[in-house]
Amino acid sequence: MGLDRLDLIIIAVYLAGITAFGVSFRKRQRSLRDYFLADRNVPWWAISLSIVAAETSTLTIISIPGLAYDTDFGFLQVVLGYLVARVIISVLFIPQYFRGEMFTAYQLIERRFGGRLRSLTAGLFLATRAAAEGVRVFAVSIVVGIALGGALSGFSEFGRDVVAIAIVTALTLIYTFEGGMAAVIWTDVVQMAIYIGGTLIGFFTLVHQVPGGWGTVHNTASAAGKLRVFDFGPHFFRTYTFWAGIIGGTFLTTASHGTDQLMVQRLLVARNERQSKTALLVSGIFILLQFSLFLGVGASLWVFYRLFPPAEAMTRSDRIFPSFVVNQMPHGISGLLIAAILAAAMSNLSAALNSLSSSTIVDFYLRRRPEAGERRRMFVSRAATIVWGLVLFALAIVSRRGGRVVEVGLSIASVAYGALLGVFLLGLLTRKASERGAMVGMAFGFAVEVYIWLATKVPWTWYVTIGTCVTFAVGYAASLAMPEQAADRTGSHG
Repeated sequence: MGLDRLDLIIIAVYLAGITAFGVSFRKRQRSLRDYFLADRNVPWWAISLSIVAAETSTLTIISIPGLAYDTDFGFLQVVLGYLVARVIISVLFIPQYFRGEMFTAYQLIERRFGGRLRSLTAGLFLATRAAAEGVRVFAVSIVVGIALGGALSGFSEFGRDVVAIAIVTALTLIYTFEGGMAAVIWTDVVQMAIYIGGTLIGFFTLVHQVPGGWGTVHNTASAAGKLRVFDFGPHFFRTYTFWAGIIGGTFLTTASHGTDQLMVQRLLVARNERQSKTALLVSGIFILLQFSLFLGVGASLWVFYRLFPPAEAMTRSDRIFPSFVVNQMPHGISGLLIAAILAAAMSNLSAALNSLSSSTIVDFYLRRRPEAGERRRMFVSRAATIVWGLVLFALAIVSRRGGRVVEVGLSIASVAYGALLGVFLLGLLTRKASERGAMVGMAFGFAVEVYIWLATKVPWTWYVTIGTCVTFAVGYAASLAMPEQAADRTGSHG
């Protein structure tokens, strides 16, 4: 069926509207505190929604339904780990981040260990976050290519990809450049409302198209085991088991939300420590509901296509949902859903641009140019945002080749978390860890994670757990062997 003029108008109105809304925050940006922390004047509920939006990308919206289509609801076991991690971060990390004014997560590392380790952790964040975001931005071209296939029929496949990536990157860059973190937070709130609202409308429309409605979907999917959540089996090499989900999900989110600047920056935006904790904990409820919705869409699609097989077999599960939206949804609703998928992409991209820029300026530029005035700092911050926008655009174009190098780049973004979390825990949980010892542990942990991904069948759900344990154990042992820098600079317990 494809999109018609109404759908295209809805998509165009969304893109123009969200860009204009973000740009409206420019007049409020007068200092780095304004630009990177929104002057710490954002309510907790907006931060909570922004956290959810920042961890939701186009890959999430198109791949989680595909996962349920292929398997079952086992991914929710990982989400339960996400909830446990939020409690750990609230108890262990957030109080440390609110001791003094911080702009990045890696300032805490310098306060505890020293400048060399801060540079190392911040550099690892910049490299791996850029690699991951390049692939996420490329995922947009899958959706836009399906949605605008007719409008871009005169373009080659490469040309369609470039146009799709350029549109989303350019518009997101405009409002992130102009409005800073305030624009990022508030556009996240709007975009989350759009993609959740759009997905809900799509879900109910999908169920309505199945004869018998939800009763048929539930009974058919349940009989086939598609709604199963828990797997208590002792299968270490199975990705989604209860223990892999709880333990792996806990370590993964403790790392991503406790040590990754993309998430930590949102925690630092809160007015005080209490609101930061509230925002993080409440976001866990939204995440659980959100993933349940996406998985429900996938199970419903499985039932629909059993009753109405597609004309052409789907070769990739991540094309099932966007293909259904374009070919099966009524006009207007399909345009809204494509806009919703673009909203998730833009919220994730804006979060990446602002966090990459903040770490570049605060963790590197200002340490070398501390005398720079506020106007100069703002100019360089905006320039860094543009540079990172161009870098992510280039990485997204490279990602379309789909070669092994891109897969390695995306996976390293996950395996690096173990090394980062291990270093942070060394600083927070022990007095004896030294900077050199932590650096040794970090190198070992990162190497082990890369090895288990490239050379073993260990599921990704265990990567961060293993990397964290190796980093912590080796770092602690190395610190005992090199105790000359072991003085605790934070007064942390342990």
